[in-house]
Amino acid sequence: MYRKLFFGLCLMVWALAAQAQTIEVRYFHGKQRCTTCMNIEKYTLELLQEQYATELKNGSIKMSIIDFSTADGKKQADLQKVSFSSLFLVKNGKDKKATTVNLTRMSFQYAKNNPKEFKRLLKEEIDKLLK
Repeated sequence: MYRKLFFGLCLMVWALAAQAQTIEVRYFHGKQRCTTCMNIEKYTLELLQEQYATELKNGSIKMSIIDFSTADGKKQADLQKVSFSSLFLVKNGKDKKATTVNLTRMSFQYAKNNPKEFKRLLKEEIDKLLK
């Protein structure tokens, strides 16, 4: 009886710990956006919906689109030290430490002219953080 109770308690703790780990995709942009900036948002959302629908639904992956020309967006951009369009992956772990991956350079390199490569590289980075 006690073994079953202990095992059930362990499973609950493990499930809660797993839920505490989240990946947030943060896309920052200003008021005026170029084609590349709009493509970064478009293809990021497409990839998340195509490849990570379950994770979006259960909250283990979240997408934040932040306009840093607004007051609230400026506060968030200041915390991330962002002053231009940028794409970040932020993994919040069990130990409250965050791992941040800056994908801005890669985004501007591929989002406009090679969206397939952009999505492949973005997926690769997300998959690394999910492990």
